[in-house]
Amino acid sequence: MKQITYKEAISFLLPRHYSGRKPSITYAFGYYENEKLKAVCTFGKPASNSLCVGVCGKEYSANVYELNRLCVDGEIEIQLSSFVAWCLKQLKKDNLILVSYADKQMNHNGYIYQATNWIYTGSTKSRTDKYVEGGKHSRHYDNSKQNGLRKFRSSKHRYIYFACDKNHKRKFKKALNYKVEDYPKEENKNYILGEYIKPIILKDGKRWEEKKEEKDNEPPTLFNAQT
Repeated sequence: MKQITYKEAISFLLPRHYSGRKPSITYAFGYYENEKLKAVCTFGKPASNSLCVGVCGKEYSANVYELNRLCVDGEIEIQLSSFVAWCLKQLKKDNLILVSYADKQMNHNGYIYQATNWIYTGSTKSRTDKYVEGGKHSRHYDNSKQNGLRKFRSSKHRYIYFACDKNHKRKFKKALNYKVEDYPKEENKNYILGEYIKPIILKDGKRWEEKKEEKDNEPPTLFNAQT
């Protein structure tokens, strides 16, 4: 296990992660077996400033980062939670407030977060967001070129983790704006590694389809959706 570059992380993630989109990455870590990269975990600044402020208030908004990708290629020799725990340990020196989500639409419940002692703070509400053709984040939306497209965002389980020293942890916990709830317990399901999951796009209230170029992929591998 070691810290890896942005380029190494993206090269691993893009052909494998169901979102098919480049995340914001500040920290990237990789797990290797026989010198082959087998799993990647990345953390980056959330695109939404309101999210950063909403977790523990404006005072600590700069400390908020998101675990935005966790992807493993096939079976690995260790528990995936052991890799995530190692990544969290590397971040403690920077005193971070971490947030991550388990997508209900993908039948994820956040068992990796539960195994690594994250705080569960309930679910987000489903909603629609501005959509930019090509799958870019809504922050790239150009109001001068409104296309009327909206992307459906499913409800997600929200988890919080304080990667910091004891003093900061005490302050962060006191400032936490979310109610702590019991962990959800439902069945996880798998998806095919490299499979592109089409987002639900609406135009004038009706489903809209965007053409996407076909990719030549290696034979698909089952991804164990432990998150």
